[in-house]
Amino acid sequence: MHYIYICRYCSTHMGEVDTTWINDSRLGLTSLTHQERADIISFDSINNCAQVNTICDYCQLALEQHPELGLEKSPLQ
Repeated sequence: MHYIYICRYCSTHMGEVDTTWINDSRLGLTSLTHQERADIISFDSINNCAQVNTICDYCQLALEQHPELGLEKSPLQ
């Protein structure tokens, strides 16, 4: 499976991992609950890849400095 990491707030492409060289447990994905996996990972069976929604450093810093932004659907545009 091919994983593409995208910032959930600003949609910045953060990187990609091909699991032919590494397994899901080494990525930490097996430690997620079923609900966390559903919230964070979306699968594309046609292209055999998954998008992992995470937070980039810029958005993380902005949310730490202004936690009220976390209440917005798209706080950082």
